[in-house]
Amino acid sequence: MSGEFNGLKTLIMRENEFAYYVHCFAHQLQLAIVGLAKKHSLIGAFFTLVSNVVNIVGLSSKRRDILRDKQALKVVEALINGELSNGKGLNQAIEIKRSCDTRWGSYYGLVQSFDVVFSLHLMRNILGITNALSQDLQRDDQDIVNAMDLVELCKQQFQKMRENGWDSLLEEVSVFWRNQSIDVPNMDDMFLARGRARRNGPKITNMHYYRVDFFYEVIALQLQELNSCFYEANTKLLLCLACFSPNDSFSSFDKQKLIRLAQLYPNDFSTQELEVLKDQLQTYIDDMHSNTKILELQGIAALAKKLVETKKDKTYPLVYLLIKLVLTLPVATASVERAFSAMNIVKNRMRNRMGNHG
Repeated sequence: MSGEFNGLKTLIMRENEFAYYVHCFAHQLQLAIVGLAKKHSLIGAFFTLVSNVVNIVGLSSKRRDILRDKQALKVVEALINGELSNGKGLNQAIEIKRSCDTRWGSYYGLVQSFDVVFSLHLMRNILGITNALSQDLQRDDQDIVNAMDLVELCKQQFQKMRENGWDSLLEEVSVFWRNQSIDVPNMDDMFLARGRARRNGPKITNMHYYRVDFFYEVIALQLQELNSCFYEANTKLLLCLACFSPNDSFSSFDKQKLIRLAQLYPNDFSTQELEVLKDQLQTYIDDMHSNTKILELQGIAALAKKLVETKKDKTYPLVYLLIKLVLTLPVATASVERAFSAMNIVKNRMRNRMGNHG
C-alpha cells in the first residue's frame, strides 16, 4: 500500500501531491513498538523469548498446569511468610507447598538471565506509559485532540523516564532478582559480553552497559520510532481538522489553524483566496454562534449537511470547500483495521481477488 515506487500511496501522490491521508494511529503505535524490537537486539530477543514461552505453554495443558502450580506455590510461600492472609492454617499451606514442589520437580527451568529480567521490567514500564494512548486510539468515539495530547504526553514521559527513571528501574530489577534467591550482578564489575564481542569488545562496567547501552539506547529508539510514526504533518493535519468540529458549541474552533489547513492545499486555495477565507471564517463562526440549531450539531458531517440545508454553503463557499476537503480526507481507525483483519477469516484462494467467480 505504501511502497516507495509502485505502492498505492506513491501512485496517488504522482497524480496529486496534496492527496493527504492519515494512517491508523493505533496501528502506528504498534509499529513503533515493533520498530524498537527490530532495532535493539536484546529487546527483539526478549519478545522472541516471550513468544516462545507463550507457544510452549499454550500448546500443552500439562505445561499450563505446571505453570499454575508454580504460581500457586508463590502464593503459598507468601502465606507462610505472612505476606498474605486468608484465614487458613499454616500447616495446610505447608502441605500445599510440599505438593507443588513435588509436582513441579525437574520442570523448573525459568530463564535466569539478568538481561531478560532487565528487558522485562524496562518493557513493562514502556508499555505502561503507552497503555493509556493505546486504549484511547482504539476507541470508536476517538477524540482527535485528546489523542494528539496523549501522544505528546507519552513523549514527555519517556524523556522524564530517561532523565530520572534509571535508579528506580535498577532497584525494581534488583528486588525481583533477589526474590529469586540469586545474587545481583555488581554494577561496578567489568561487563562480560558473549561470543566474539567478549574478546574484542571495549572494556566497560555493568553500570555503563545497562544504563547507557541498554536503558538510554532503548528509550532513545522508542522516542525515535514515536516521532517517525506520529510525524508532525499528520499531527498538524488532524489538529487543524478538529477545529471544524461543532461539538460543544464550536469550542475547538481556531481561525489560525484553519488557515494553516487551507495552506496545505495550494491547488485549491490561491493566495488571494486565503485572504478572503480569513474574513469568511470570522463571519462564519459569528453566524454559527448565533444559530441555536447549529450549536446542537455533533460532528463535521452533520455540520456540512446543515450548511447545505440552510444555503450557507453559498454564503461561505471557501469555508464549505475546506469542510469538503476535510470530509474527504482518508483517516483510518482501529475499527477499519479490524475489518480488514476479519477478511482473513473468509478469504481463500478463490476469494483472494476482486471479481465474479460464480
